[in-house]
Amino acid sequence: MGRRDHGVVHVAPGEGKKLWIVDELMTFVVSGGETRGTYALTDSTVPPGGEAPPHVHHREDEAFWMLEGELEVTVGDDTVTASPGSFVRLPRDVPHSYINAASAPARFLTLMVPAGLEGLFEEVGKPATNPASPPPFGEEDVEKLLTVAPGYGVEILPS
Repeated sequence: MGRRDHGVVHVAPGEGKKLWIVDELMTFVVSGGETRGTYALTDSTVPPGGEAPPHVHHREDEAFWMLEGELEVTVGDDTVTASPGSFVRLPRDVPHSYINAASAPARFLTLMVPAGLEGLFEEVGKPATNPASPPPFGEEDVEKLLTVAPGYGVEILPS
């Protein structure tokens, strides 16, 4: 990644730390360490059938900007189908989840304000040594997620 003085951050196409978070391939574009904690940005790809279970962030707002494919995103009592060019705001303290119910992968940017949530992904994620296929995600991984999440102000809700 190209880094420069004076706060300029340049990430060329294909660059950035890549982790598997369950079946989601997440590329870290910029983290709080590079933005003085003001925000973090990731680029994620979710396969057909991939999903994030209902959960709540108590410290930050999130926003999705859809690049490819579709996601069904539920925020509170509302569900929307987000397609390329769609923006979805996920305010803090409001339960949300998503699923890729389509037959093609979904790709989206996630903006986290303020930064910090990316630390959870770094703790529970697995290195993307093979970006085409996620590693196994077992019971011990679920336990780790449930143990680590509260330290980042994240509450995983029953499905």
